[in-house]
Amino acid sequence: MNNFRMRTVTGLSLVFLLLAAMAINFWLLAGFIFVILILGLREFYALFTASDVRPQKYAGTILGGLLYLAITIPAHIEFPLLRSHAWINTAILALPVFFLPFIFEIFRKKPNPLFNVAITLTGMIYLAVPFALINLFNGTGAIRFGGMPVIPAGFFIITWFYDTGAYLYGKRFGKYKFFERISPKKTWEGTITGALIALLTAVGFYFLIPSIELVHWLVIALLILVFGTSGDLIESLFKRSLNIKDSGTILPGHGGILDRFDTILISTPFVFLYLVSQNLI
Repeated sequence: MNNFRMRTVTGLSLVFLLLAAMAINFWLLAGFIFVILILGLREFYALFTASDVRPQKYAGTILGGLLYLAITIPAHIEFPLLRSHAWINTAILALPVFFLPFIFEIFRKKPNPLFNVAITLTGMIYLAVPFALINLFNGTGAIRFGGMPVIPAGFFIITWFYDTGAYLYGKRFGKYKFFERISPKKTWEGTITGALIALLTAVGFYFLIPSIELVHWLVIALLILVFGTSGDLIESLFKRSLNIKDSGTILPGHGGILDRFDTILISTPFVFLYLVSQNLI
């Protein structure tokens, strides 16, 4: 099977699993994303095995998982001791998690302690926080259509259509490099085509679910375009700085978890802030 077919099969399988989990149960989706998070954290810390930096890969993975749970669980459970928006209170209580790697580093006796802590925290923030925020798109008050939570489904589908359109058109017709210093294969033709597809998909969601205004879908799409593209470039920057092609091999045709979800990781916090500001979640 060639790379394109493997990429297609892998991508469609992930789409099916995520959408099916969304439609069935909040906890099923949260659990599926949790597995992706743990694999992603292990993959992220493994990137540095050939460098002089020694992040706390076990502590970072465990603490990242705990941070994810601390933000996710209150999204679907109302605790009597916490007020409305309980996830905010829980997130504040989880702040000590960010300081534990500093304490752990005292006992490790590894070179470059400052960089070790920095990379450990980077993995936790870069992966655990965005993946946890996705679950807040699917809270108890989520708007649903046919049993499917509309906003997280729209977020994933718009992102995937943008990525797929940009990849296919850029690979076939792309000539003008978008950001050659960081990502030599990304082209303006592919990026613009992907952006148009994303905006048209956003319009399609409005006609399908008119209870959410068109402007909201368009803003979500624009945030995905701007910050999702930044996420793709950031992932490429990481890999080029470490002289590696892919972040991993777990996803045939894509590479690793970071390669597949790079667009989502950076765009999620900005989409989340917009949704909160508009009382959409």
